[in-house]
Amino acid sequence: MHVDLARVTALRREIERHNHAYYVLDAPLIPDAEYDRLFRELQALETEYPELITPDSPTQRVGGKLLGGFAPVRHAVPMLSIRTETDTEASGARAFDARVRKELGLDERDPPVEYAAELKFDGLAINLRYEHGVLVQAATRGDGETGEDVTQNIRTMRAIPLRLNAESPPTALEVRGEVFMRRDDFERYNAKQREAGKPALVNPRNGAAGSIRQLDPAIAAQRPLSFFAYGLGEVQGWNVPATHSGTLDALAALGVPVCAERITGLGAAALIAFHDDIAARRDQLPFDIDGVVYKVNRLDLQRELGFLTREPRWAVAHKFPAQEQLTTVLGIEVQVGRTGAMTPVARLAPVFVGGVTVTNATLHNQDEIDRKDVRVGDTVIVRRAGDVIPEVVAAVLDRRPDPAPPRFNILQRYPVCPECGSHVVRLEGESAARCTGGLYCPAQRKQALLHFAGRRAMDIEGLGDKLVDQLVERGLVHTPADVYGLSLEKLAGLDRMAEKSAANLLAAIETSKTTTLARFIFALGIRNIGETTAKDLAKHFGTLDRLLAATEADLLAVRDVGPIVAQSIIQFFAEPHNLEVVNTLRAAGVHWPELTGLVQSTGVLAGKTLVLTGALPAMTREAAKEMIEAAGGKVAGSVSKKTDYVVAGEEAGSKLTKAQELGVAILDEAGLRTLLASNNNNEQHALDF
Repeated sequence: MHVDLARVTALRREIERHNHAYYVLDAPLIPDAEYDRLFRELQALETEYPELITPDSPTQRVGGKLLGGFAPVRHAVPMLSIRTETDTEASGARAFDARVRKELGLDERDPPVEYAAELKFDGLAINLRYEHGVLVQAATRGDGETGEDVTQNIRTMRAIPLRLNAESPPTALEVRGEVFMRRDDFERYNAKQREAGKPALVNPRNGAAGSIRQLDPAIAAQRPLSFFAYGLGEVQGWNVPATHSGTLDALAALGVPVCAERITGLGAAALIAFHDDIAARRDQLPFDIDGVVYKVNRLDLQRELGFLTREPRWAVAHKFPAQEQLTTVLGIEVQVGRTGAMTPVARLAPVFVGGVTVTNATLHNQDEIDRKDVRVGDTVIVRRAGDVIPEVVAAVLDRRPDPAPPRFNILQRYPVCPECGSHVVRLEGESAARCTGGLYCPAQRKQALLHFAGRRAMDIEGLGDKLVDQLVERGLVHTPADVYGLSLEKLAGLDRMAEKSAANLLAAIETSKTTTLARFIFALGIRNIGETTAKDLAKHFGTLDRLLAATEADLLAVRDVGPIVAQSIIQFFAEPHNLEVVNTLRAAGVHWPELTGLVQSTGVLAGKTLVLTGALPAMTREAAKEMIEAAGGKVAGSVSKKTDYVVAGEEAGSKLTKAQELGVAILDEAGLRTLLASNNNNEQHALDF
């Protein structure tokens, strides 16, 4: 019996040594076959002498008893969460350091705080309780106060010691850490599952969490799980080291797995360096992480800092952007945006990125497709950061099919809009290709209607977002012209549209029929035509028919109209759908005063550019703008060398400073009024700044 007990003890120590080398150090000492031989020998001895079986024997890791559910476990010390910084730059570390120093009452004369920095693992938080060195309980975090008893499943993990490596173990020691699944283990497990025709795991994190919460420990035992410790819970009968880093070193000495990717350093600079180093090597790590964790290293300072609600003041998690993954481009299509922009979208073989399964990713525009040289059939890197729309980062050229697929060109693939059949164009200097059917295209319908009804356009009071949504979704309005065909009967059936509000809307629609040519041009929503350019066009041509018949040369003669703006106008009116809507609007009674001859800009401010800044005492900014434009001037949004005057009101800001630097003439409100009333362009009332 003594010989058998000695052999059993030796086998257990040898097997646990190999478990530690294989699952923790990732450095196996013997072949799998030799390990299996030792394990079978121990099993045989325990079968022959069942009285020798102990709870910490390696053979007791794999349970066969089906659990009826998980019993609740109240944590002796709550398992609290830590604050998260999502800023991916160095400011996340600096902000944490600044908060710590402030709470500790330190100023710039005091030395830097020593921190410990480690990885933030993407798995399942677990509390392991050892009593007199033996694992007696394992529990999930749960709500922080109460978790679930998953002891039987945790015992199946060879990475977790069932007995601590200590001659005089602590009376009680709770080790906190993360159960996770290595990427290579995850892929091997899924490959076996697929070969057997069984479901594959979704991702390593879900695989780890799902394994620990299996009701059948035998299933959990089949899952390749790993563990790293990062802290303590309740401790009895153990001298806790003075620092967090020393605590992890002590746990490692007890045989508990601790990640080697950790540092101690002084101040925010050390944290920033660690963050940048891990970020650069993140893809080379054998397991998934979603950030790094910074902790005040000295435990006495941790106690001094304490907690804020349920978060420690002495720690913070600095998260990384979502991971990038490889997948295949199955096709490239376009989506027509609300402004007519044609956004190319890659249809992808499903891939799990950033917590979701991604099947589509934006390619942004033709320039990006050309720059990244993305083609159908390519293997590509896909990125999804937070809730941002997934995007294709790059094509992996050495995996490109042979022969290489053709390049993708939006204009060749989609010469007309897939939504409305209007022509697709790409103006010089613009990255996006666009549908020219602005007034007709279903994809642009809501945006076109809202712009058309805007205060500076047709000014239809009451025709806002929610009402436009209803009108479009119920098929009552397809183009702006349909607005003038609405009736009390049609409006009465809409949500929150009582008879009085419907009557008010119809009255506003009727009033809008009388407008100006400038407002009408602006309301059409022509690409690159703002309110000021619309006014310039109206003044120059006088009538809509002259504008419709204008050549590029005619348009270029208008103040501030260049080749891009001229092409936008020509292409818009060359689209039959748009002309049809314009004619229908005119037939519905929309009208404006028209001038018989070409109008040349005259007035004291003809050819002058002004910038408004600050609050004017006796007039609104809009009123000042109208007065300036009536005198032939133009109001710009920023100051440049081409600016003739800056009109400065109260609390004028950077625009006034810029004007002073450039030597631009500065007026107050009184000076503007004097200038507008004068027939002498040189007469002005400048402020003495």
